[in-house]
Amino acid sequence: MTHNAPSSPLNAWLVVAAGGVAALQVGKLPPALPALQAELGLTLVQSGFLLSMVQLAGMSLAVFMGLWADGMGLKRSMVRGLCLLAVASGLGAFATSTAALLTLRAIEGLGFLLVALPAPALIRRLVPPTQLPGMLGVWGAYMPTGTALALLAGPVFIPAWGWSVWWGLFACISLGMAAWLSRSVPADPEAVLSKVPTNGLWANDHRSSSGAWQRLRLTLSAPGPWLVALTFGMYSGQWLAVVGFLPSIYNAAGVSGGLLGVLTALAAAANIIGNMASGRLLQRGWAPRTALWLGFGAMALGSTVAFAPFTENQPWLRFAGVLLFSGIGGLVPGTLFSLAVRLAPGEQQVATTVGWVQQLSALGQFVGPPLVAAVAARAGGWQLTPLVTVGCCLLGAGLAWAAGRMLPQAQSRP
Repeated sequence: MTHNAPSSPLNAWLVVAAGGVAALQVGKLPPALPALQAELGLTLVQSGFLLSMVQLAGMSLAVFMGLWADGMGLKRSMVRGLCLLAVASGLGAFATSTAALLTLRAIEGLGFLLVALPAPALIRRLVPPTQLPGMLGVWGAYMPTGTALALLAGPVFIPAWGWSVWWGLFACISLGMAAWLSRSVPADPEAVLSKVPTNGLWANDHRSSSGAWQRLRLTLSAPGPWLVALTFGMYSGQWLAVVGFLPSIYNAAGVSGGLLGVLTALAAAANIIGNMASGRLLQRGWAPRTALWLGFGAMALGSTVAFAPFTENQPWLRFAGVLLFSGIGGLVPGTLFSLAVRLAPGEQQVATTVGWVQQLSALGQFVGPPLVAAVAARAGGWQLTPLVTVGCCLLGAGLAWAAGRMLPQAQSRP
């Protein structure tokens, strides 16, 4: 695969920062739910819909949004996505009904996808090949970074200023990031030959509808994108289930107030460490399969320590298990983003491949928490949670083995 002349690596960091801003938009909601429930009369069911709306968009549309981003241009897609986030969040600040918030949250979900899906391919364009694994590991941390910042800042900001100002703040941040990205990152190259054979012919216009469907067909007919996406689903479903239920678990254990928020934010932030480390390890020659096995192994062990009956009277040991689960488990997404770039069928299918990965990741996040909750309800507690998490880890490790076997067959590219 060809590699365009690299731009300043600082621009790649700007792309990561833009992803973090998009993640802030996702993470801004949980700390605002009590205020929304008090001011707008939001019910628990409506709160759940607000929380899941972004994942619903990813679960149903991510691969098509990735396809659209491939044809639109990577930088252009990110800038437009940030602008869409700014508009939706700005209008949300003036929302007076639950229906309006739900609609605008769905629009935010689309904006988030336009930002997140083309980013790995854009990073690939902006850095030298030797720096790509490290930067993709950094990119893997965008979601936990944004989520942790919102979880930490929201409980302080919202009681003082209100949820509507909180929404307006993120509208301004998104708009400012869109302007910065637009000014600093080099423009998308003009339409290039996709060099994909179609019945013996070359598809000269990769932005045409036929070229778009060709990219989608190539992506979904290749085993690499499926293996990476399914592995990501095994990771994301259990991670969201464990971290998402932490407030409920700790509240039931008597932890409340600011300490509960700090513990939950720390669990999310620990994931950043693993993401950053994955890039370093890959740069030093670690096989992706080894990093994935280590990540899934830590998640299996950490979730067992966190929920098994033998640690019931040792809350800090349980929290250490959660940190192990989230922190070393962070090796998984950082490594998978690197694999998604390497196992995409071609350069013009990278964003589409990342879209498919995002789609099955969202599916995992949609299925994982209800499955863990159903097991907990049946068991009368969280002690059987490791049955779900260890099962996901075993499946993920098997998929990682299969993906690792594909690497020698992939074209030589970073």
